[in-house]
Amino acid sequence: MSNFWQSTPVSQLKGVGAATAPKLQRLGLRNLQDLLFHLPSRYQDRTHITPIGATEPFNEALIQGTIEISSVVFRKRRSLICRLSDGTGAIQLRFFHFSAAQQKQLSKGALIRCFGEVRLTSAGKEIAHPEYQILKSADAPVEKSLTAIYPTTEGVSQHLLRKLTDQALRLLGGAHPIKELIPQEVIDNYQWPTLAQALQLTHRPPPEANVTQLLQGSHPAQRRLALEELLAHHVSLLGIRQRIKSDKAPALNTAESRAESFLKQLPFYPTNAQQRVVSEILKDLKQPHPMLRLVQGDVGSGKTLVAALAALRAIDCGFQVALMAPTEILAEQHYQHFSEWFDTLAISTSWLSGKVKGKARSTTLNDIASGEATMIIGTHALFQEDVVYQRLGLVIIDEQHRFGVHQRLSLKDKGAKQGITPHQLIMTATPIPRTLAMSAYADLDTSVIDELPPGRKPVTTVVIDNQRRDQVVARVQNACQENKQVYWVCTLIEESEALQCQAAEDAAKLLSEQLPGISVGLIHGRMKPQEKTAVMTEFQQGSLQLLVATTVIEVGVNVPNASVMVIENPERLGLAQLHQLRGRVGRGANASFCVLLYQNPLSQQGKARLEIMRATNDGFEIAEKDLELRGPGEVLGTRQTGDIGFRIADLMRDEDLLETLKPLAERILTNHAELVEPLISRWLGENNAYAQV
Repeated sequence: MSNFWQSTPVSQLKGVGAATAPKLQRLGLRNLQDLLFHLPSRYQDRTHITPIGATEPFNEALIQGTIEISSVVFRKRRSLICRLSDGTGAIQLRFFHFSAAQQKQLSKGALIRCFGEVRLTSAGKEIAHPEYQILKSADAPVEKSLTAIYPTTEGVSQHLLRKLTDQALRLLGGAHPIKELIPQEVIDNYQWPTLAQALQLTHRPPPEANVTQLLQGSHPAQRRLALEELLAHHVSLLGIRQRIKSDKAPALNTAESRAESFLKQLPFYPTNAQQRVVSEILKDLKQPHPMLRLVQGDVGSGKTLVAALAALRAIDCGFQVALMAPTEILAEQHYQHFSEWFDTLAISTSWLSGKVKGKARSTTLNDIASGEATMIIGTHALFQEDVVYQRLGLVIIDEQHRFGVHQRLSLKDKGAKQGITPHQLIMTATPIPRTLAMSAYADLDTSVIDELPPGRKPVTTVVIDNQRRDQVVARVQNACQENKQVYWVCTLIEESEALQCQAAEDAAKLLSEQLPGISVGLIHGRMKPQEKTAVMTEFQQGSLQLLVATTVIEVGVNVPNASVMVIENPERLGLAQLHQLRGRVGRGANASFCVLLYQNPLSQQGKARLEIMRATNDGFEIAEKDLELRGPGEVLGTRQTGDIGFRIADLMRDEDLLETLKPLAERILTNHAELVEPLISRWLGENNAYAQV
């Protein structure tokens, strides 16, 4: 009975032939369960006619009126323009693709009803390519309920998805009830509908359903489904955690420690927050099962020092440590830091990246395999097939959000020997909103370094239109003449690294001409590691006053004398990235400034982002706003978007459900193991890469 929905292929439904089935498969729709849980991404409200005069830009509306003018115009491209009026106002309808028959239909005097998004153009309000119908009577009935709009793909129309969903919903009330996977007392507690009722109402809202709630995603039927979806993700991650925690790991506990000697050589002492986080890590490392800990800390809070103390514990216990960073430049920075710190303690630090070739690579691989290399730093090259560790006890991943969830989870196999799994320490300087941490990182324990080292000054941020660029250049000149150093960051919306590098080269050339007598350096992703290191060294030593760069300097670069940061086209970057870049200044004794040099016109979201940057230096507040503006997939990084592409849940809107979630997920894993696979299969389906860990 319970297998009916999974075992019945969509090809058994009317309207699914040999050509349609593969297209549906591209949407992940293979069986009836897939179809039932392919939920509307939004609704269109065609239940009432909006007077044209009351329509608002960027909103969808159902309007009705008489065509006053209809003509074909030839500007950039041939289009049919109709002026529609209803007595309250007029609006322009634009059709780029139209037949002679349509042109005849849409002639002067025709009474039509149409639906689409209203936009504001130089000619006033306009709807491009509205859906329309020719009316015989002005009082033709409107839709009685909201219209569901589904995620789709090429060759699969909304009409087809509605037709197929209707067939599945009719079966829902028949001889094959769908299995409830949430304990009944939870549903009773929230006074939610049954699963069948929730699916029926979400797919086909009845006329009496609360339209506002449905459009906001807060209807009890949607909330009931959202909890189950969040639960599936949570159970999946907690399941991984249970599996990894059931592995054996080396219990790293020793009386012989070089930590005190290490701390004595530093010009500062760890903050209280750093000490607290280190003690949490050391407590984990003593356990005979793998540590899975995420350390969050705002820009400049001192995560590297925490990582070094964790690494020392593993090395003092006779194990190797691998530290992976997402970019060459950040990995190089770590290599320099650790070499400096560990050389005096007689600990060898090795370097491995994709660009290490030939004899140098063979030597490093041999050192890693023999155990001679104890502290190994690099990029994702550290986990390629030919890298064999002799005794890997701890894996440290920096800037976790740059790697996919799958990469994080696959690391447990690296270095696993005789049934021993390395401990994992994950670090991020991009504060993760609590809601996101609770869902995307449910498999990890979390520590927060919530205190900046003494002497860190807040950075003053100003937002300036690109038309005032000359004033910014003059400001840069003044800063350099006062012996301060400046970053000038070039961003491009294109993904092409070549174009980004070209933009930086052009900017460096122009600024050199505009600022005679000021030494200008250039750094971008296409330079060789040695070239980048040479430029950064010059900048750190003060022989370069102005460093023009792409966003490669986003993380890890530490130049205390740099007190001005100019970011071109900041509207093209997310808040987290802007905050990271700004964190490169404010590290010394001077008052520091960040200039956001934007290009008009700005979108509403672009304005909101720049205003947040101007208003606060708090990374956690910025992260919350970033989540609100961009959504979890974007905030986590494109590589992880697929892992958290919710169908109906929304982490901001459904935040209150997260409190119910954790105890419920643990209860299901402990007492109702039989529900785990059906939950994950229902909501994650083939996307559940976690299951393969």
